[in-house]
Amino acid sequence: MATDWTHRIRLRNLRILLSLAQTRNLSHSAGLLNTTQPALSKWLRELEDDIGLTLFERHARGLSPTSHGDVLIAHARRITAQLDRASVDMNVLREGGGGRVAIGASGAAASEAAPRGILAMAARMPDMRIDLVEGTMDRLLSLLSQGDLDIVIGRTTNEQVDELRISSEVLYVEPIDLVARPEHPLFELPEIQWGDVQAYRWIVWPRHTPIRNALEVALAAAGQALPPNYIETNSVIANVALLNNSDLIGTASHRATLMLVEMDQLRIVPLRLDGYGSVSMYWRNDEIYPKSVDQALDCIRLAVKDGTA
Repeated sequence: MATDWTHRIRLRNLRILLSLAQTRNLSHSAGLLNTTQPALSKWLRELEDDIGLTLFERHARGLSPTSHGDVLIAHARRITAQLDRASVDMNVLREGGGGRVAIGASGAAASEAAPRGILAMAARMPDMRIDLVEGTMDRLLSLLSQGDLDIVIGRTTNEQVDELRISSEVLYVEPIDLVARPEHPLFELPEIQWGDVQAYRWIVWPRHTPIRNALEVALAAAGQALPPNYIETNSVIANVALLNNSDLIGTASHRATLMLVEMDQLRIVPLRLDGYGSVSMYWRNDEIYPKSVDQALDCIRLAVKDGTA
């Protein structure tokens, strides 16, 4: 029968476990942790004996986590992330701030909706430090689950949400646009046809991202397909720079497109795409979170409702 091993676990033990999960090698982890391989092997064996489960399979070339090990490693990641977060929050309070809210934004929201929401937060909570992290939805939702982020704004997706116990709320639905630089040769044509845009190389978001999925569905409905020599990136800044310095054809969310059109950075290619995508916000629902997160969620809702996002 397994003993109550949890009261003997220390933060260093969690970091040892995470090191083994990363290196998958006792010798490599021993070097990184300034200990010996026999000592590390003994610690792991005793932990497995206490728990009553095998955490790592031993192979000639190293280790690989078992399904039981994966569960404990996930808990270790969440615990260490929460402690790291606590350290940052205490530093902010020590420096005289009113706390911290960490926001994640995918490409669909990073250039428009998230900044508008952050400005609303800054106005309502002037002493609050606000951090913004841009990334793909899978990475951002993982960081949210671990506690590194408080809120994520991005394309609506069902992947990971249920299993990570994350709440979500759709903020708005918008069409997808084809875009190009304002001086693109296409805009000199009296009428733009599908064959005209297919003659140019495209730049698109990576496979399996929500906006890419919506684009492929819309193209299929129009009887079209991506040109074979397309470029994939997940960076808003890189996309805009590439489009502005070439004859590439791009795809973009409608709200972000309108902002870039106003800045004379891009122009919408007048071809109808019967595809829509929605943007949602996500937050954890498995723990008590600070009141500042509730206020931040409300700021984002109001920014969208008022048409400022």
